[in-house]
Amino acid sequence: MAAPAAAGSGGSPRSPLLDDLMPWSVRPLRTGRPWVTAPDAASLRARWERLVGASGEEREQLFAPTRARTQQTPVAALPGQHGATGRFARETGPCPEPVRILHGPFDEQWLLPDHRLIDVARPELWRVADGHQLFAVEHGPVPRDPGPAVSVTALLPDGHSPAGRPGRVRPLYRRPGGLEPNLSPGLLALLRARHGESVGAESVLAWILAAGRPSPAGCEVPLPADTARWSAGVELGRELLRLQLRGARGGERPRLPGGRRPYVRAAVPPAPASLAYDPEERALTLGSGRISPVPEGAWEFRVSGVRMLELWFERRTAVPGTDGLESVRPRVWPQEWTSELLELITLLALLAELRPAQDALADGPEIGADELRAAGVLPVADAARRPASVLDHQEEGPDGQFALL
Repeated sequence: MAAPAAAGSGGSPRSPLLDDLMPWSVRPLRTGRPWVTAPDAASLRARWERLVGASGEEREQLFAPTRARTQQTPVAALPGQHGATGRFARETGPCPEPVRILHGPFDEQWLLPDHRLIDVARPELWRVADGHQLFAVEHGPVPRDPGPAVSVTALLPDGHSPAGRPGRVRPLYRRPGGLEPNLSPGLLALLRARHGESVGAESVLAWILAAGRPSPAGCEVPLPADTARWSAGVELGRELLRLQLRGARGGERPRLPGGRRPYVRAAVPPAPASLAYDPEERALTLGSGRISPVPEGAWEFRVSGVRMLELWFERRTAVPGTDGLESVRPRVWPQEWTSELLELITLLALLAELRPAQDALADGPEIGADELRAAGVLPVADAARRPASVLDHQEEGPDGQFALL
């Protein structure tokens, strides 16, 4: 039997797609050279110093030119950043301050915010990234994947997919300052008429986070017809959002109740070569290091079919080449990585505990495609899929010239 068509596809819909509800989306960033991101900021500063201190053929090899970026490529500044715009071949200055980003679904890393080093930086995302913005990251669909279809962050996300299938980044607001929600025209009015005037952009995002589910066509989002189900889903989604923001916006960082919190029982060695899980002891081992208790739900938490704890560990222990800038990295396991791992275990454990409540939201009457069309939600206007014009200032173009916009 064929899968039911999505609400915007013209068939007999079951649920609308996230693409119809948050219509403006951006493809993932493409750095072109992996050494511009790292799990620690100190490595990025050291890589920069090595690069700008080199000359001739060595500098060219370290830079790792691509079709999109060479040391001679003229590039405008990244919006909101103070990086130089002169040709990188002439660069000898200090390292730009690394910025915190979300690398994939739950891995917080660091990036050198220099447009001359990034093949496709998606400036439209940088223009709307501020203290009011939230980003929904839709994960690429994987057959029979039980994991979440979407996650949310206050950091700038690179949109990287664990399984190598491209997803999309969807800002909640189309303009800085939390202005103009990135929602299909008519959606807020329809939901307010159904569920009350308190419905706002963040409550819609909370519902999406709680009720969104993967499908071959993308993330499906059932819109409930009854207010009790809507309210329960929004409350659940706000808790999911609080956890995933990890203390951003003045919130509390994720914590398990006393007695269930993971602790380091044996110190992580300087260079752990393996990661394993003991379900009977509820323990995570990193070489001779040992952390417990670790709930099985945290160990088995997957996105796009990939186990998150394994991926996080692999990104910090994969053996790089000896010649490139990726080889500039910590020689021993930093203490802050252990702290980050403890927080990630806690986050994944809490998210796993909420999964049954998310699954329960799937049952109930939904707002149908006819009502969505009558409210003007569908079909989505082309203008809603394009970024808004947000420029109220000049942006510096290549070699210090102001860009013509």
